[in-house]
Parts: sequence; C-alpha cells; structure tokens
Amino acid sequence: MLALLLLTAVAAQAGSIEPKRAALTPGEDGYTLSAEFAVDLGNRLEDAVARGVPLYFNLEFVLVRSRKYWVNEHVITRSLAYRLAYSSLTRQYRLTTGSLHQNFGSLEEALRVVGRIGALPVLERDALKNGEHYEAAVRLALDRSQLPKPFQVDAIMDRDLQVDAKVLRWQFVAPLVSP
Repeated sequence: MLALLLLTAVAAQAGSIEPKRAALTPGEDGYTLSAEFAVDLGNRLEDAVARGVPLYFNLEFVLVRSRKYWVNEHVITRSLAYRLAYSSLTRQYRLTTGSLHQNFGSLEEALRVVGRIGALPVLERDALKNGEHYEAAVRLALDRSQLPKPFQVDAIMDRDLQVDAKVLRWQFVAPLVSP
C-alpha cells in the first residue's frame, strides 16, 4: 500500500503536456492551425524556471495525405520554438517566440499562453487538393536538449525533470472550393 502511495506521489510531481483540441481552418490566404494544450511542468521544473533556468518548448505540426496503395504523402511539417525564462530583476516570466517577447506576472499565465495556439498560418490555400483526406498531428513538447548540461544529465533518469508530451491526431478533409 505504501509503495502505491509513493508511486502516486511521484506521478503527481512529473509534468505532462496534454492536447485538448486542435483544428485546421481554411481562410482567405491559406490554412491556419488553432490548438490548446494543458501544460503542467511538475514541481521540479517549475522551481528550476523560477530560479532562472530557461525552458524551451517546440510546437510541431505535421500534415500527411493518406494513400491506399502507396506510402502516405508528406504535405508539410511546421514547427515553432518558445523560450520561457524568469527574470528576478523584474520578477516576471518572459516568453519569447522568434522576435516576439511577452512578459507575465505568473508562471501559470505564461504556460497558458504557451498552451494556446490561435490562427497560426501553416499552409497556402492551394497546397491541398479539394476533397482529399489528410491526417494532421500536433504536439507541444519540452526540448530537453536545450536545458543546461547538468539538467540534461539528470533528466535522463530523474522522472521529475521529464514532461510527458502527447500527440493529437485527427482526420481533415480539404473543403471543395469552386474556381
């Protein structure tokens, strides 16, 4: 009984990134991705980022066209990198994506923004064939290779430094568009 309680306590401390929903939406210029993730870093990583260790996240989107008698056709892979760091001078969390910087008063606010992707352009309008079936997949994950070297070594064996990231897959049919 004690071992079961210990395993439950350890599992509660480990982080996870759970996809809640995702959609590929056609627009005037092309297709955009919207997704939402529940991001939980776990106690140890939350403490590390609060002490100034930057965390890096990768958003990965893949779209393939299913084919019956041949290998699936890879349409596109799109990725986006995030950097989350805490500044003890300003007492704010800073989220960086490319050249865009945002500051937040709490870690929860910053993680909520990392977990919400709204209208990210991923494809041009003519990249998909009308009426064809596609399989889309999206994943948000902590990039452990960007952690400082001592954390990388610890992350191999220490469950508290691992964040389980799940992939969300769904079927997509390109809408029929009249010329």
